[in-house]
Amino acid sequence: MNEKISLRNRFIQTILRTDKEMTWYFDSHIHLSDPTYSSDMKFILKEMDYLKIKACCVSMDNKNSLQTLKLAKKSNLVLPFIGIHPECVNDKLEQMTNMIEENYQNLSGIGEIGLDPTFVNSDEDSKRQIHVFETLLSLAEKFNKPVSIHSRKSIDNVFQIMTSFNTKHALLHWFDGSKKQLQKAMDMGFFVSYGPVMVYANDKQTLLSKTDESKILVETDGPVRFSKCFEMKSGQISFIPSVIFCASKILGKTFDEMTSLLENNSKSFLGI
Repeated sequence: MNEKISLRNRFIQTILRTDKEMTWYFDSHIHLSDPTYSSDMKFILKEMDYLKIKACCVSMDNKNSLQTLKLAKKSNLVLPFIGIHPECVNDKLEQMTNMIEENYQNLSGIGEIGLDPTFVNSDEDSKRQIHVFETLLSLAEKFNKPVSIHSRKSIDNVFQIMTSFNTKHALLHWFDGSKKQLQKAMDMGFFVSYGPVMVYANDKQTLLSKTDESKILVETDGPVRFSKCFEMKSGQISFIPSVIFCASKILGKTFDEMTSLLENNSKSFLGI
């Protein structure tokens, strides 16, 4: 027990370094503008400042995207991504395109966008998903913005569509494909991200070990809930150091080396 306490204390000391020594942590995909977080937002923003975490705050639909833009005005640690999730493709696309056109100078990226057959009940639904996805990809290219892509059960279809678009600043968030699909993602120049599940899932650890180190990002995808050691808690941005710590062990790096690598990768993805 004393050994566990000592290890935990050393880990806390590692992540709570002085500002001078510390690089930035990045959560590459979190829904901070989700209502789940609203009552705790003051604390979350203070926590982000204290831990030195910046967050790519992705959106689901028009209403949620407006909330993301408002949140980004409160803190420069919130990097706003707006878009229409494949679950919400019946939302007004013209309203979203106008929002992007009017706010592109203040946007960090476009997302969460993509494909997901889970939300498809007809050929029309599928066509609508593809149309919304391609429309928002075109706007991302027009304004040179990175994209955060949802690809659950649809990675090969995403690959096919993305052959017509720039993949150099595209993130396949929460990558859950095969080793073969991972290699194709690397060949096409995608970034891929891994979240808290990696702490306890052997398959995700294996995928991470086979990912080009320059294309690795980390995320929480909060407020998704996580089992095992996270006790079904909603994803919190404070989980990020644990994800980084796990990744460092898998790749045989020190925590500082992993943090520096991820900061560089995040900046490359964001084009900053």
